[in-house]
Amino acid sequence: MQERPQILLTNDDGILSPGLWAAAAALEKLGYVHVVAPREQSTSMGRSMPMSSDGIIETRDVVVNGRSWRVHAVGGTPAQAVLHAVLEVMPARPNLLVSGINYGENFGTGVTISGTVGAAMEGAAFGIPSLAVSLEVDKAHHFSYSEEVDFGAAAYFTGIFAEVLLTRKMPEDVDLLKVEIPQEATPTTKWRISRLATLTYYESVAPKRTSWLEPGKLDYREAFTPEDFPHDTDVFITKAARKVAVTPLSLDMTSRTDLSELEALLRGMEQGK
Repeated sequence: MQERPQILLTNDDGILSPGLWAAAAALEKLGYVHVVAPREQSTSMGRSMPMSSDGIIETRDVVVNGRSWRVHAVGGTPAQAVLHAVLEVMPARPNLLVSGINYGENFGTGVTISGTVGAAMEGAAFGIPSLAVSLEVDKAHHFSYSEEVDFGAAAYFTGIFAEVLLTRKMPEDVDLLKVEIPQEATPTTKWRISRLATLTYYESVAPKRTSWLEPGKLDYREAFTPEDFPHDTDVFITKAARKVAVTPLSLDMTSRTDLSELEALLRGMEQGK
């Protein structure tokens, strides 16, 4: 009898996030789900590994929809939660890593800020097929555990693309998939392959304060309207076309420029030409 696939589920919103548990319900149809997630809200941690994290792993029993789950809450970032899961918690290397479902979109160049994507990148660095899933929500819900948010369609697409990663080998240079889902999506919503937007979708806003000695928290806002983005980008497909955007990501962040041409340019500068 073939063993069920071992699935590692994590997120950046924390162990009690309803989005995490919506994903768990979808994934348990595909395999055995190990939930190992940050103990606290860890949005925007990227793939960071702060030495200040305590690394404590708490085993908890959480009841969701009448079912009890044995889960592990980690004192650390999403990427650190993945490391602890793979190196300490799980009995063997997982067949799949899923990060999400996140409250809020993770677009374009913001993927390096996203803890959701950071966790999936950490999984991909282990060679584990990895998936990062985010649901469009109002900004007021970005750091919430709001029960007003409906994760039904996002859970459906989590299951769809998780099954693909469990049963199909991705093409060369596709290390992980990033999925963005419009907030009004249903299981019948169309999906499209997209690329990352290079325009900044969320721009930082300076703190409002009268002295630098006062605490000052950076804010953010939308910098452009969705229609300003190329039509094949994750922003346009999700925000303007209202479709699910599926973006293949690579861990190889080397520029796709002609390297010999770049080398000639740099050596020419070095030699004073």
